[in-house]
Amino acid sequence: MTFRCLVVVLALAGCAQSLSVSSNSQLTVNPIRRVVTMLQSMQKKVEAEGEKEQEMFEKFMCYCKNGKGALAASIEAAKGKNEQLISSIEETDSRLKQSKADLKGAQESRAAAKEAVAKATSLREKEAAAYAKESGDFNTNIAAMKKATAAISKGMGGAFLQTSTASMLKQLSVTMDISSVDRDVLTSFLTQGQGAEADYAPASGQITGILKQMTDTMAADLASATAEEDGSIKEFNGLVAAKTKEINALTKEIETKTALIGELGVQLVTEKEDLDDTSKGLVEDEKFLKDLETDCATKDEEHAAHQKIRAEEVLAIADTIKILNDDDALELFKKTLPTPALLQLATTGQAVKARAIVALQKGNGDFRLNLIALALKGKKVSFDKVLVMVDEMVTLLKKEQVHDDDKKEYCENMIDTTEDKVKELELRISDLAKAVADAKEGIATLTEEIAGLGDGIAALDKQVADATEQRKEEHAESVETLTSDNAAKELIGFAKNRMNKFYNPKLYKAPPAAAPVFAQVAPPPPPETAGAYAKKGGESGGVIAMMDMMVADLDKEITEVEVEEKNAQAEYEQLIGDSAAKRASDSKSIEDKEATKADLEARLLKDEEEKTATTKEAMATHQYLGEVHSDCDWLLTNFDTRKTARAGEVDALTKAKAVLSGADYSLLQKAEVHRHA
Repeated sequence: MTFRCLVVVLALAGCAQSLSVSSNSQLTVNPIRRVVTMLQSMQKKVEAEGEKEQEMFEKFMCYCKNGKGALAASIEAAKGKNEQLISSIEETDSRLKQSKADLKGAQESRAAAKEAVAKATSLREKEAAAYAKESGDFNTNIAAMKKATAAISKGMGGAFLQTSTASMLKQLSVTMDISSVDRDVLTSFLTQGQGAEADYAPASGQITGILKQMTDTMAADLASATAEEDGSIKEFNGLVAAKTKEINALTKEIETKTALIGELGVQLVTEKEDLDDTSKGLVEDEKFLKDLETDCATKDEEHAAHQKIRAEEVLAIADTIKILNDDDALELFKKTLPTPALLQLATTGQAVKARAIVALQKGNGDFRLNLIALALKGKKVSFDKVLVMVDEMVTLLKKEQVHDDDKKEYCENMIDTTEDKVKELELRISDLAKAVADAKEGIATLTEEIAGLGDGIAALDKQVADATEQRKEEHAESVETLTSDNAAKELIGFAKNRMNKFYNPKLYKAPPAAAPVFAQVAPPPPPETAGAYAKKGGESGGVIAMMDMMVADLDKEITEVEVEEKNAQAEYEQLIGDSAAKRASDSKSIEDKEATKADLEARLLKDEEEKTATTKEAMATHQYLGEVHSDCDWLLTNFDTRKTARAGEVDALTKAKAVLSGADYSLLQKAEVHRHA
């Protein structure tokens, strides 16, 4: 039986209860019409609720349809974006690794070039020292032999043998690469004693020939060593120049690769974070789509079940109306509704007690007392039976009083307990309402903070992109400025040299065989004119001085641009590092706040559900308290009256029993008067 069918039964019972008329009264209006009207109203409400639910269901299904389409499109877009990000991350990572490898190779190559220069410099220093010693020895020996040749040629052989130069020649005769015959002749000459001078046979021609030959040999060796030294110097200078050029190129490459690695690192971190955010959003969308499909299917099943139950309910109400609205049924109800049998459908034991007490309050007496009185009116009455009836009556009255006492205590306890529970539930509802409000406020605050952090990250990314674009523009501008300045210097130098060729031929430097190519070509010289031309030496000097000043200004500007470029690159790298750290920190804050927000939302949902359940429990408790009051208020209000009336009955019965037992009624009256006095 549905709730509304139960209402119909209660309505019928209410109608029957309202017919509290005497058994011989007649109904002028058939009350079943009111029941039919109520049923028709119920039917309209059910149909209206069905229409409203159908409208809500159609809106929900429209939401399901559109929501599924939007989520599916969002999921496909996220998947496509993820594929692009994965491909871009792989490409960026590959470029980053290659750049790092290139940077490492350039650094190693530059270190190897510097080491090669250092080794070549060290070797050159050793070779130069060896050449200095060797050439010094050669020069000393050549000078000694020339001196010896001159002395011998002048016939000073004896005196020469006593000099230190002779001792040096002795050593050279041993170490020099000469023939054994020459060595023997020279050794014999150098080893002659002082006393043998008179016996000396002049052989100066042969000795001087040997010495000249030795001098020529040493001179040739010295020339060979000098040529070898000059070749080593030239080779060293070429090596240093080539390595210096290589080092400069590698340094520039290292700077370029370092900047590129910084940019690629930031780009890789940004793409990975974007992939992580997109992946999380994809998981959430897929989960939401799955939940939406489940909810939509569940709502569809629930709607079908509701439609079926509502149809059954409408059919039940319609059948009931048809049954009650039938002419024969109306005629039957018209005949039967006023009978005492229908009137007593709503009569309960409590109503009988109420009417009995009302009758007792009106002085009609308890029916049991009337029964006793009737028994006393009998002609063949037995007082023993009457006395037994009186005792039973007294016992029954006392039991009723005990019942009233127990019920009063029960009612008072139940009312107190229920009222306490109501207060406790209301306090709990208040606490839950406050917790719900706090949770909503916290969620709103976190939502605002998360949005602020997201906007901050977007602004930071834009700033990094702007800074990167600005850095590229500044670098390109610096390169262009340096190129232009160097080209201008070369052009000014070329023009200055051209003027020196005419005005200061001594300062003119002839260009190499291949003419250099400049960014701008100097204007051609003016055409020749007739007559002699006077050189403007003073003016040309001023022009050349101005060119020198321009070159100095260009050098100054080049230095400033290089310093500014270096500082700007350092500041940019610092900005990129700080921005990456800031972005990572803000992203972590967003994750933490999202987690906190999720916890708050879960707690909010739990508190709202608990608040709803507690509110329902409070309403049920209020309803139960009303039922307790409905059942107990009459007893609590009339308890003293009932107790006094019942005590009077017991007293009257006790007196009646005493009279029936032979007591003097007049004495009882006097005792009663004395007791009241």
